[in-house]
Amino acid sequence: MLELTKNKLEALKRLSDENGIIGALAIDQRGSLKKMITSGGTSHVGDEGIIRFKELVSEELTPYSTAILLDPEYGLPAAKARNKDSGLIVAYEKTGYDASEVGRLPDLLTEWSVKRLKEVGADAIKFLLYYDCDEDEKINKYKHVYMERVGSECAAEDLPFFLEIVTYDAKNDDVKSKAYAKVKPHKVIEAMKEFSKPQYKVDVLKVEVPVDMNFVDVYSEGEFVFSKEEAAFFFKEQSKATHLPFIFLSAGVSAKLFQETLKFAKDSGSTFNGVLCGRATWKDGVAPFAINGEQAGRDWLKETGKRNTEELSFVLKETANSWFAKVE
Repeated sequence: MLELTKNKLEALKRLSDENGIIGALAIDQRGSLKKMITSGGTSHVGDEGIIRFKELVSEELTPYSTAILLDPEYGLPAAKARNKDSGLIVAYEKTGYDASEVGRLPDLLTEWSVKRLKEVGADAIKFLLYYDCDEDEKINKYKHVYMERVGSECAAEDLPFFLEIVTYDAKNDDVKSKAYAKVKPHKVIEAMKEFSKPQYKVDVLKVEVPVDMNFVDVYSEGEFVFSKEEAAFFFKEQSKATHLPFIFLSAGVSAKLFQETLKFAKDSGSTFNGVLCGRATWKDGVAPFAINGEQAGRDWLKETGKRNTEELSFVLKETANSWFAKVE
């Protein structure tokens, strides 16, 4: 069981529905969003385009989400534009990683602290960590110490710490490959075990599903790695790996596949507690915004974006478990 202070408990409730399920919207992308907008057209590029698109997403979709995840670099105007009943999670890491260095090392935003993020209205702090449980011990020790610092800072300010773990294989850069699909369950589950340890002071884990569904026989359009039964086993093992509330990230898959994955997780016995879903909800709205302007982007969000969000909310009610049962 996770022990929470009164302030952390109240903050988590602000980020959840009345049943203790988190249906949060993620749009803390920075560099990747800039590339998406730039590749779509020339009418909206640069920082102004990123800021405005985040505002539109916040205005149009937070009425159907329990919370929104934003970054302090481009997202603070969007934080002000959100629905009053939607909680606010703020990212604390620099976007991406230095590809010239070994280890995908974490880095904080130098102009911010948890204290300052709290002052601009954050209900919780999110940090994204790239992690390979089998990488060099020196690299992983560095990451362990780094997360201890972030967890301690969140505890000092009495804000929930959401740790997002994105796994990889230091010996194989292609995370969409069949080879990576074979080792992904091990990578995801071991990372969750590590960061569920008390020294990190993590309150909620934001994690990948344990298998690449494109390599599960019933979803695969080509060769597969796991049978439906094998995949179900890994979803159950993932739940056993932590006592903490955990939520799924969408990893950029289509809205339909993400919803089907949540149903599969439920049927497999997963005890996940919600989602922090980004690109699966809004990514196809970037092109209309970039090519045809703000109104086209807003129209897409009002129709398709809203439908994606409402459909996801419905699926969550049918599949996710309340985090109330995991908390003291």
